[in-house]
Amino acid sequence: MIIGTPKEIKNHESRVGLNTASVGSLVDGGHKVYIEKNAGIKSGYSNDDYKKAGAEILSSAKEIYSKSELIVKVKEPQKEEFSLIQKNQILFTYFHFSSSKKLTEAMMRSKATCIAYETVETNDKKLPLLTPMSEVAGRMAVQQGAKYLEKPQLGKGKLIGGVPGVAPAKVIIIGAGIVGTEAAKMAAGLGAQVILFDINLERLRYLSEVLPKNVIPLYSSREAIINHLSTCDVIIGSVLVPGAKAPKIISKKMLDKMESGTVLVDVAVDQGGCFETCRETTHQKPVYLIDGKVHYCVTNIPGAVPMTSTNALNNATLSYIQLIADLGLEKACKNNQALNKGLNMHDGKIVYKAVADTFGYKYFENNF
Repeated sequence: MIIGTPKEIKNHESRVGLNTASVGSLVDGGHKVYIEKNAGIKSGYSNDDYKKAGAEILSSAKEIYSKSELIVKVKEPQKEEFSLIQKNQILFTYFHFSSSKKLTEAMMRSKATCIAYETVETNDKKLPLLTPMSEVAGRMAVQQGAKYLEKPQLGKGKLIGGVPGVAPAKVIIIGAGIVGTEAAKMAAGLGAQVILFDINLERLRYLSEVLPKNVIPLYSSREAIINHLSTCDVIIGSVLVPGAKAPKIISKKMLDKMESGTVLVDVAVDQGGCFETCRETTHQKPVYLIDGKVHYCVTNIPGAVPMTSTNALNNATLSYIQLIADLGLEKACKNNQALNKGLNMHDGKIVYKAVADTFGYKYFENNF
């Protein structure tokens, strides 16, 4: 199969779809790999590195899309790329369709096959291609929360871990999945007081045994969350409904309960955000204020640490890329149900129910 990786063009997105190790494995498997010029520079991979791994360097995204059967990316296609995508071309990347009607409609018009990393799901409900970036995002959410808690960044002026004789910051984390758990580990390690909310009692019982004692797992309810808002310093939103819009857990009215300088980090922003006041931001302009509360809603948080993120992502995606390349789309989906669940769109039709339901479009059964 002919596989192409274009340079990411989303604001401050420095990751790349394929690293040199993945390229080498695919080339060794008899496949042709094209990499756009300088696509991997910010992840630590030069054009020469890719050539040594067996890839051919092409000068533009237009060439990549025109020559490739399978496109491997990191982020969803941007509007500048819509016209480059071809009918029946396979795109394998993070799509997060439910957060963008414009993207959904553009991909329907293209009649490309869209496989979303975030909805590849194993029989035990794990999300293997979302997990590595969730791990990065969860840890970074705490780093960003700590930074924007500083006074020059418009926060309260608190050190997240405090010092002897001075209390640490209080961090609320809503959602105890991968993002929430990693955030809790990081915040606890920095010495914060951590409240971790979730509605899964089994998960809470497990986390109460394995997480440090400065993490308090609590059952999530509107009342329970409100009771902690007046004393919290950082709130991290990490609620996920695979393939669908995130529920709004923190309403605009709840901001009145918080002190000025409280920092809200919405990791669920890719799926529409779990804070009502969430709107997409970029690494270039990551925060905004509403009623004195600092909102950090960057849509590609792991893109700030591309050397880590690219390699973590490739560790997870390579086996699926090889499956598609070796067997072709239909046979690969039939042989691997996790990959099959990643199929969101085919021949202009939405084949992932949560996406269709979000916008009220017709849902078509996935026949693979």
